[in-house]
Amino acid sequence: MHSFTLFFIFAIALGLTLQLWLMQRQRRHVAAHRNQVPPAFADKVTLEEHQKAADYTRAKLSVGHISLWIGTGLLLLWTLGGGIDLLNLQWQTWEIDPVWRGIGLIFSVSLISAIVELPLGLWNTFVLEARFGFNRTTAKRFVIDLLLQLLLALLLGTPLLWIILWLMERAGDNWWLAAWAVWMSFMLLMIWLYPTVIAPLFNKFTPLDEGPLKQRIQGLLERCGFTSKGIFIMDGSKRSGHGNAYFTGFGKNKRIVFYDTLAESLDGDEMEAVLAHELGHFKRRHILKHLLLSTALSLVGFALLGWLAAQPWFYQALGVSGRSNALALLLFMLALPVFTQFLQPVMAILSRRHEFEADDFAVEQAGAEPMIRALVKLYRENANTLTPDSLYSAFHDSHPPAPVRVAHLSSKISSVSTENEATV
Repeated sequence: MHSFTLFFIFAIALGLTLQLWLMQRQRRHVAAHRNQVPPAFADKVTLEEHQKAADYTRAKLSVGHISLWIGTGLLLLWTLGGGIDLLNLQWQTWEIDPVWRGIGLIFSVSLISAIVELPLGLWNTFVLEARFGFNRTTAKRFVIDLLLQLLLALLLGTPLLWIILWLMERAGDNWWLAAWAVWMSFMLLMIWLYPTVIAPLFNKFTPLDEGPLKQRIQGLLERCGFTSKGIFIMDGSKRSGHGNAYFTGFGKNKRIVFYDTLAESLDGDEMEAVLAHELGHFKRRHILKHLLLSTALSLVGFALLGWLAAQPWFYQALGVSGRSNALALLLFMLALPVFTQFLQPVMAILSRRHEFEADDFAVEQAGAEPMIRALVKLYRENANTLTPDSLYSAFHDSHPPAPVRVAHLSSKISSVSTENEATV
């Protein structure tokens, strides 16, 4: 057995063991604190709401547990189990251009994997989410969404794959540099198109109505020097009872979006605070920093792919007898997450730091108390646990845990009070 095969198996086993251990820690920690609301939330969240969040968290962990085993099984079947090798031999019987054979192979693996994982997705939407009162989608809308996603994957993914595979075949030893440039151009195009072209295919976006709230928000935008295509309310309630808000796009195509479920539950102060938080990501250049990091990491990734594609052992060690550009790209996409999963805590630390910075900006613009009230409503209405396990959270959560985040905001109130007392 090749040494890389052993390394691959070891990384899979280590990652699987780590994830199962973290899930078990999360399950036990949440269950142990199910019957008592944390003191910081005692006057804001009822015991019934707290227990619902605990039960919802544990139910999602059960689905995540099954998903983890299915994903691991599929990975092993596709690679060391010979699935890709068998499917590739079938595609080799088609007398068509190698680039199109490669595209067919990649889409085949993706489609079969999606079909295998579909039952769990149905269970998650129509059983788990429905049990806790979140699901509002219908079977018809679910099917339409799936078909629309498939159509977009074909329309957008096909030309991208064709260009990359063509470059791998025709652009010489440094093809990976040209492919990286194509990939980054594609990503920037998608960021630019998403707010106005892609997202509206799935949801309706209604400009915020004229009135005191819009004037107040416009004032905040002007103070922050932020220009955008507008502030929109998205009809997220047609699929789910979960609420959220986000900032999307870049350049003149920027827009701010509130889920209708969130907009209905927040008052003017809280809406302004949530918006100020989203603007904080913009003012602190988090989007730019994330883009630069993604650019650097993708460059390293393409350079690594360029080297591995020329190594015969890379194919053999992952259960494939032949060699082709499509096989190299497919094996790389499947194997890379096995190793990069161990970088999750590092990326989570960076993300949580950005969230703290955005919260600080929100405090400067709208105050800490409205931001705390808005967060508590988000936690309550989304059934987010208030008592996550610290190690599980450190590995998985892009946002600080609820108690930590609220304590950080509360400290800003204390700081302001202390400063006022000192001034007096």
